[in-house]
Amino acid sequence: MKNELIVELKPKSTISEDIRTIRTNLEFLLTDKESKTFMFTSSTPGEGKSFISSNLSIAFAQNEKKVLLIDCDMRLGRTHKIFEVSNKQGLSNLIAQYSNTTNINNYIQKTKIKNLYVLPRGTVPPNPSELLSSKRFENLLEKLKIIFDYIILDSVPTNGLPDALVLSKLADKTIIVSKYGATEINDLEATKKALENVNANIAGVIVNKVPKTKSKYGNYYYAE
Repeated sequence: MKNELIVELKPKSTISEDIRTIRTNLEFLLTDKESKTFMFTSSTPGEGKSFISSNLSIAFAQNEKKVLLIDCDMRLGRTHKIFEVSNKQGLSNLIAQYSNTTNINNYIQKTKIKNLYVLPRGTVPPNPSELLSSKRFENLLEKLKIIFDYIILDSVPTNGLPDALVLSKLADKTIIVSKYGATEINDLEATKKALENVNANIAGVIVNKVPKTKSKYGNYYYAE
């Protein structure tokens, strides 16, 4: 599998510079010390949401922040593959068993990158949406906020699944990832409307995979 951690491998690349610019913009949005959770979603699969959330996690960690990336796609999440960590125990397992006495260190994994930790998706459960909307997950997230400077939630796309809408209620800021030349404007508008209907705090849209010949300041892309 191609290594997607561009910010770590090619820190001087245009893509890495763009990712760091997004990081700075997001930091300015969080004026409250209690605000520290970002959720990333998209309209449909394959728009680069996990690429963006993974590299932004690295960018935050490189800025001397303790960061936790949570793979909230308990169906098809691939964060464990991107960071090459075990998926034997993950978010689904932790939520199902969580209590005040649970040792969360048994589920959270340190990556090779300083200050960056990953909570993979874990075993595929029969009820991902119910787990994410449970009081146990809400309590878990509150505990994690005490431990980490920033928490990044890599969610599922919004099409046909309630997971992202559930998570947006718990996140301080929600970011929509779209793919240049692929995301239909109707899908993007539907995603924005669905998030607004649950009072999600939408920080903006990241346009991904903009061709180099068309990129300019303000467009953030992943060029294959």
